[in-house]
Amino acid sequence: VQLQASGGGLVQAGDSLRLSCAASGPSFSGSPIAWFRQAPGKRREFVAVITQSSSTTDYAASVKGRFTISRDNAKKIVYLQMDMLKPEDTAVYYCAATERSAYAFHLSWWNYWGQGTLVTVSS
Repeated sequence: VQLQASGGGLVQAGDSLRLSCAASGPSFSGSPIAWFRQAPGKRREFVAVITQSSSTTDYAASVKGRFTISRDNAKKIVYLQMDMLKPEDTAVYYCAATERSAYAFHLSWWNYWGQGTLVTVSS
């Protein structure tokens, strides 16, 4: 699976942004897809995940209620809708896929990574 994240940019606090993760390869629909982020000087952290059929989603506590993950298996795209953005959401956002059928929050679970897209939220 090859992943390409896009949609980042510079926005103001309170604004919205939608990230996209476009995938290629036959195994996309068989993998849960996750978003992670890495702020300057910090470790990469889990943001959200969606299972293969979209039946289950999970979010980090810091984004729950503000971010929404969704996927379109026919188009091989996963979206991250980010609303009510805060300056602390500033980070490079990465999408990730795994060869496993289940998901986990630690980085080593995920085998494939997109190149990242930068989100900057000004106060």
